[in-house]
Amino acid sequence: MPVQKLYAGAKLRELRGRLSLTQKDFAGKLGVSLPYLNQMENNNRPVSTAVVLGLAQEFGFDVTELQSGDEARLVGDMREALADPVFAGDAPALADLRLTAANAPALARAFLDLHAAYRQTHERLASLDEALGREDARLQPSPWEEVRDFFHYCDNYIDAVDRSAERFSASRQPGETMAEAAMRALDAAGIKVVFSNIDTIRRFDPETRTLAMSQRSNKATQTFQLLLQLALETKGKLLDATLDLARFQSDAARDVAKVGLANYFAGAALMPYAAFLNAAQNTRHDLEVLATQFGASLEQVAHRLSTLQRPGAKGIPFFFVRVDQAGTITKRHSATTLQFARYGGACPLWNVHQAFEVPSQFLRQLAETPDGVRYFCLARDVSKSGGAYDTPTRRYAIGLGCEVKHAHALVYADHMDISAAQAYAPIGISCRICERRNCHQRSVPPLERHLRVDPNQRGTLPYQLD
Repeated sequence: MPVQKLYAGAKLRELRGRLSLTQKDFAGKLGVSLPYLNQMENNNRPVSTAVVLGLAQEFGFDVTELQSGDEARLVGDMREALADPVFAGDAPALADLRLTAANAPALARAFLDLHAAYRQTHERLASLDEALGREDARLQPSPWEEVRDFFHYCDNYIDAVDRSAERFSASRQPGETMAEAAMRALDAAGIKVVFSNIDTIRRFDPETRTLAMSQRSNKATQTFQLLLQLALETKGKLLDATLDLARFQSDAARDVAKVGLANYFAGAALMPYAAFLNAAQNTRHDLEVLATQFGASLEQVAHRLSTLQRPGAKGIPFFFVRVDQAGTITKRHSATTLQFARYGGACPLWNVHQAFEVPSQFLRQLAETPDGVRYFCLARDVSKSGGAYDTPTRRYAIGLGCEVKHAHALVYADHMDISAAQAYAPIGISCRICERRNCHQRSVPPLERHLRVDPNQRGTLPYQLD
């Protein structure tokens, strides 16, 4: 297989901007000519080996960032946005989208922001009678979507918060559990923790400085919530500094993101980076063993595996997703080239949907996306009891996976024939941007294909694709 050339013009421009260097000075430090640097920054030439070494030696730059997932994410998001029926003409070629993502990522993000604004306006017009006269009827993106995109484009790794959580974990006293350490730290902050038979998982009274925890919750949930409250009460400056950099467009988005960062701190403290990465590698990413070792739930472990993207100490690039019984994606992140639909559900051929049918079992799947990339996929249901007879059970399924080239590092891939082409199930991202012609589960036609309808015959689909 030929070696793939590395084009990273946007990353080079970004690094030069952070260093406040002119092209001439930057070229001099890298030991290349000014015209050559200019061609690399405009993706007219691939980044040379000498430049890669220069970036590492001269600037201490983590060269693995040159192949970050931003470009793939932008391409996937643009393709899905262009699948919107508002774009009635022919869709741009995939090659053009890749050029845009590589050469003009800021323009690509502006386009996505514009499309999101259009969708928001469209939804408001659908309920115009209700919106008229309301003070908050102004145009703004959904806070939830804005926060989701923030974590999405941070690669789901927040370095300052992650390292702070790791330091807290290291401060535990000998023999002290993480829950005990969290309660000790909360007590030092003047917060009293009580466990009682309450309906909510966690309830904090800022006036009495009392944190009430549900005794119905399992130990992993209790520990996680204790750490979350600790982050909110003792890491405010750190969280606010991160939020200031994000520049959210509304207070609601900032509030949602703050809770999200507190959740991130809790997961990173419960499963500190270096120790968790080492354990994951030693156990070959056995979720059950890791859950027992770190006192976490299977979902928490799977989610944490997808965040191990620290520069210079990265784990396997995993994707992670959680879906409900309707197939709606409620959590998603991908450090791989596989991207999830921003709107709607996941591909019905993906094994994550089958997890509800076989509770408490791990489902394995070899899958191939239309771009020819092959993945190892793992799925399992993670139903959450309310802790009492009259409280509802929340039912979810989680999916975790990576490119098949990493499958040897996963215990779940043992005894699977990853070399057999027929072993791979054809999956996609969204029907509107999936190019497969013969998918028996297709719900709508693909955007980039012309339809032919023959009234004299009917196959799996009521139309044929050119």
